[in-house]
Amino acid sequence: MIAPIYIAIEGVIGVGKTSLATLLQDEYNAQAVMEVFEENPFLSSFYHEPERYAFQVQVAFLLSRYQQQRVIGEQAGRRSLVSDYLFAKDQLFARLNLSGDEWETYHQLYHVMAERIIRPDLVVYLRASTDTLMERITRRGRPYEKNMARQYIERLAATYEAFFATYNPSPLLIIDSDGLDFVGCQGDLRYVRQQLDAALGRVQVVIS
Repeated sequence: MIAPIYIAIEGVIGVGKTSLATLLQDEYNAQAVMEVFEENPFLSSFYHEPERYAFQVQVAFLLSRYQQQRVIGEQAGRRSLVSDYLFAKDQLFARLNLSGDEWETYHQLYHVMAERIIRPDLVVYLRASTDTLMERITRRGRPYEKNMARQYIERLAATYEAFFATYNPSPLLIIDSDGLDFVGCQGDLRYVRQQLDAALGRVQVVIS
């Protein structure tokens, strides 16, 4: 019997995190844990007036993600889990959007909560070019994302690259997704699955 695993998928907006998590749910007979971002009451306002609503949207996300992570902590070890986000992403967005007293207040809240969060067995970082990200964002057609600036996506991508360049709390697998269509192409999904299986070989154990 294979021990339960916990996989977290990360990457910039539009890279395909939720799509891949949904597919891996079946691949690994796992429970999917999806970020509940559309329920954030400040999200639409933030995209229109980011400076005004940055703190509100960030704290709302922090609380929502923390509540989900507590559930993950209770279930981990009982069954396999696949999440379409990593809790640490919250701090990435906050560092990008907040400054001064707002950043300091957020930073204190984040660290109190982060101490209680369990680490994934594997983090998958999906990487893509800005052109690919902008095309995918446009294609999925979410109203509150339609005016998202290319410059913001570029800054976010640079933030992710810097973060994962030194990431070591969990094993990390980086997948370049520019040429992949794991939703529409079974061959691409098999390729991703093979990459994950190889990475998980370092962390999975067999229970007799």
